[in-house]
Amino acid sequence: MLSVIRVHLPSEIPIVGCELTPYVLVRRPDKSAATDDVPESAPLDGYFLRYRWYRVQSDKKVTICSVHPTQQATLQCVFCSKRKALVSKSYHCSPKCFVDAWQHHKTLHERAAAENGNEEDDQLVRFNSTGSGVLSGTLSGSMSNLNLAGNGPTPFYPSSITQKSGGETLVEVGSCKTYTPTADDIGYVLKFECVVANAESKQVVGHPSTILTSRVIPAPSPSPRKLIPVNGADVMGHLDQDGRIQSAGSFTVLSYNILSDTSASSDLYSYCPPWALSWSYRRHNLLREIVGYRADVVCLQEVQSDHFHEIFAPELDKHGYQALYKRKTNEVEFNKAAQSLTEAIIPPTQKRTALNRLVKDNIALIVVLEAKFGNQPVDSSGKRQLICVANTHVNVQQELKDVKLWQVHTLLKGLEKIAASADIPILVCGDFNTLPGSAPHTLLVMGKVDPLHPDLLVDPLGILRPQTKLTHQLPLVSAYSSFVRPGTGLGLEQHRRRMDLNTNEPLFTNCTRDFIGTHDYIFYTADTLMVESLLELLDEDGLRKDTALPSPEWSSNHIALLAEFRCMPRTRR
Repeated sequence: MLSVIRVHLPSEIPIVGCELTPYVLVRRPDKSAATDDVPESAPLDGYFLRYRWYRVQSDKKVTICSVHPTQQATLQCVFCSKRKALVSKSYHCSPKCFVDAWQHHKTLHERAAAENGNEEDDQLVRFNSTGSGVLSGTLSGSMSNLNLAGNGPTPFYPSSITQKSGGETLVEVGSCKTYTPTADDIGYVLKFECVVANAESKQVVGHPSTILTSRVIPAPSPSPRKLIPVNGADVMGHLDQDGRIQSAGSFTVLSYNILSDTSASSDLYSYCPPWALSWSYRRHNLLREIVGYRADVVCLQEVQSDHFHEIFAPELDKHGYQALYKRKTNEVEFNKAAQSLTEAIIPPTQKRTALNRLVKDNIALIVVLEAKFGNQPVDSSGKRQLICVANTHVNVQQELKDVKLWQVHTLLKGLEKIAASADIPILVCGDFNTLPGSAPHTLLVMGKVDPLHPDLLVDPLGILRPQTKLTHQLPLVSAYSSFVRPGTGLGLEQHRRRMDLNTNEPLFTNCTRDFIGTHDYIFYTADTLMVESLLELLDEDGLRKDTALPSPEWSSNHIALLAEFRCMPRTRR
């Protein structure tokens, strides 16, 4: 007869919006053990598995801190508590928690007030914008006022979170094997129950196997990042409902390394909270973030094959995207070039060594798209406007400087062939795993590499010789250099502070405990495209140092880059 051997949950902390899928091991009538489901619609020898999810409801509900979701909240922001959309962001576990989060938290106040436009909100936001205020709350049953800086007309936190003793009630919230916690579950423990039932009588057989989860926490969400105009008076367009500038004939391109689940191991990121590293949590946030940008072209790196087919392709299809995918493999892209190169220049006795060094699982995906704006071609002459987009992920091993440069050079030569056959704009996006000023970066933006560049000293196979071949004719420029280019939009001082003025690149796009720097770029051909606006960068001061991610609400150790472009009038090169 069918019986349950054991059940457990892979995720230790349930999160709102993230599906919970229990592991259920059963013993089948033939005595074999299996994890296959036995639903009521397909019973096994007259028996099936019945599932129930319950919310353990009591007077002891614990409110969760919106910044540190594993901690109990003790303070609530009055401003946010009055606005349904901000309630989940209103809780903090301590005065220090509020102070540390203030720079991001005040942005919520400012934007909410701008949307509401009422006098009370405006007064509060003007006060908040100065960085001063009063923090008050009930701590351990007594009132204590804590000044952040100066005094203000309205206390931010007069509310406290209290607990009462009382009994427990089980509220059924699901009858399937999987369950996705909702906002109503926040602060409560969930109970999963699995039991064998008779298919005819529906009666339970034996005792149920149960699991109690930790308390449900809200899914942290990042503070919104604005699209910042960089083209000054040349920007011609209107604001959409999100306050984003949409220029006539413009389009947006997103590049994002989403950190694959296979790369996000607890061994590599032992300092990251397991719940924030789990794929069930990250995939929810990633989809919400990617869709939220509403980019016209999305370039993702580190997308696993199963995740593409089961999650990203179908979900993005719902939002009007047509997806193309190239799996990392030993048979395509850079490796084909590596094999050809080895056959051509490497002595037979060194071919095995050369292939071991050159053959990696890195790829590039190149597509040619047709741009249409309002179902009309962008070119005033009525000709079709084509755009070439390349998406790549260059080898990660820092000691293989020759391989990185060779991969980038190979990609550029392929793009040059496309440019020679068609006069079209070109975009090159991706995680290049190389710092600004390195030989690959220099080749991309300068079109050549100085023979004395230190990276060229690493060339055991001679694949970079003669060094005069390390050139290309594409007029590539890094999109984010527009933040520091003379003559760009006004009011960009705070964004320039997030740039490295020596390299004209962001201070960082990749963040782990051991590394903060720039590996991700969007390059464009400057004779055919103009940058209209850029997604704002993050402040290094706001990064969490105890996590592999920029902060728990972010879902990758990389940040997304997004640029808005406008096609320039066609000219012959």
